[in-house]
Amino acid sequence: MTEKNSPFRSRRGFLQLAGTGVGLQLITANKSRADHHKKIVGSGEHTYECEHFWGRLPDGHSYGNASHGVAIDSQGMIYVTHTGKPDSVFVFDPDGKFVKSMLPDHNKTRERASGHGIDIRVEEDGKEYLYLSPADSSMAFTKATIDGEIVWSRGKSDLEKDAGLELGRYRPTNASFAPNGDTYLGDGYGSGYLFRYTSAGKFVSVFGGTGTGNGKFKTPHGQWLDNRDGTPKTAVCDRANARLQWFDMENRHLKTMDGFLFPADIDIKDDLMVVPDLHARVTLLDQDDRIIAHLGDDEAWRTRVLDKKEKMRGSPDKWQDGKFVHPHDAAFDSDGNIFIAEWVVGGRVSKLRKVS
Repeated sequence: MTEKNSPFRSRRGFLQLAGTGVGLQLITANKSRADHHKKIVGSGEHTYECEHFWGRLPDGHSYGNASHGVAIDSQGMIYVTHTGKPDSVFVFDPDGKFVKSMLPDHNKTRERASGHGIDIRVEEDGKEYLYLSPADSSMAFTKATIDGEIVWSRGKSDLEKDAGLELGRYRPTNASFAPNGDTYLGDGYGSGYLFRYTSAGKFVSVFGGTGTGNGKFKTPHGQWLDNRDGTPKTAVCDRANARLQWFDMENRHLKTMDGFLFPADIDIKDDLMVVPDLHARVTLLDQDDRIIAHLGDDEAWRTRVLDKKEKMRGSPDKWQDGKFVHPHDAAFDSDGNIFIAEWVVGGRVSKLRKVS
């Protein structure tokens, strides 16, 4: 199961969705929100209070077919990408209050956004920038200011020309960074290559491609800079191969770690790595890459989630507190809380508030 194959915050949103096949389900989800009870997930020093449906959207705003990416800036503002409307990114304050909608130029159409990956970095000029990966073959990787002004973009023809490759399929999924300021652009749903550019948009190198051996990928859906042991590496979610791979700063393969289901992306805070797994759980790894927790893990629940007859992704009336459906992205805030964006109809952002 992948989200590539397959708005309920306001009454206006319900009416607009009428007749689409999801309106009733979204109304049910809104009603159930009032009955939602926070659940504790994890244990010991990795215990969290799980608040589903975090953040409220105003009238006329919806996540559409899915919420996709989540990132947090230096001020604690939370940015969520989606496939709804309007625009491509919704911004919330740390308390879940809606602040603004932004990046209308990064939509596929005026009616539906193509938001997927979103990553934030402070660069040499001291300013923060957004890196957007739209998962749309007609659109481009985009660097923008924190206020939504586009700085540069790189689409399929740019990547092919720069790297000297014929990509065939192309659908970008996520970006990550190197310590020197370079950016890795991951063509996760397309060619399976990772393209390295400077912060100014100059091509540096390319590696990966489709395959099952070390150094090759089947859906490199997300990646992140792993500097936990003091030696910078790029950790890649090789999703359809159900594994993580690590590479040095010269793009050389270092190691492969199995034991995942469908790893979607990565974030790191201090010595802790979080990996949202699209198959209904969130994994935590320690500084030695040992799995220390599978948050929300429940085999019986996962069987239901992956059963196509259940249609769980679009059935919020079936969702259970403290359980995940399709965790797609995750981000730590400065206090160690974790925000999870899920690939579900109508979208869902959950806040895991660190208890201990």
